[in-house]
Amino acid sequence: MARLAFSVLVLFCALYMTGIAASASPRNSSPADYIVASCKATRYPALCAQCLSGYASKIRQNEQHLAQTALSVSLSKAQSAAAFVTKMTQVRGIKPRERQAVKDCIENMGDSVERLSQSVKELSHVGRAVGRAFMWHMSNVQTWVSAALTDENTCLDGFAGRVMDGNIKTTIRRRVVNVAQVTSNALALVNHLAARHGAAAPAGEH
Repeated sequence: MARLAFSVLVLFCALYMTGIAASASPRNSSPADYIVASCKATRYPALCAQCLSGYASKIRQNEQHLAQTALSVSLSKAQSAAAFVTKMTQVRGIKPRERQAVKDCIENMGDSVERLSQSVKELSHVGRAVGRAFMWHMSNVQTWVSAALTDENTCLDGFAGRVMDGNIKTTIRRRVVNVAQVTSNALALVNHLAARHGAAAPAGEH
């Protein structure tokens, strides 16, 4: 009987230690592995890891650094796409309806850039904020990133329908879809950070 009790105790201890090792493993993994694991919470994990892996030394294994970097990458891509879309108004042979869609997209992308810029600054102010202060900052970030994603999708909506098919639609869509996917990933990481630290209910992802 004593031998059986001892065996049960040994098994319990082994399972307990295995649980501790499993829970500690993310922290013991490399920054690159941490990024890949964190990106699984996003809608486009492969793109997420691709965009953030080059910043592993900066992100380390810090959730706030991860979200901050994801937002910065999204902002950079949105700025590049906005500049690209602006140039499309100069394309020869552009149709009136296409020109209007491009102009609307320029406005949408401009709004997206502004909101992402606001979110990057706001998240940098979180610092060691806790409780209501943390929740307030994170709510602002979630709202602005969600709005930026809506702006990007609104740009794409302007080119809906076969009547808009053509090189301009194809080229712009390729750029803006990529930005929207990166922004979606950034929002997911921001929401995860907010939820993990007890912030208000995450903003809805698109």
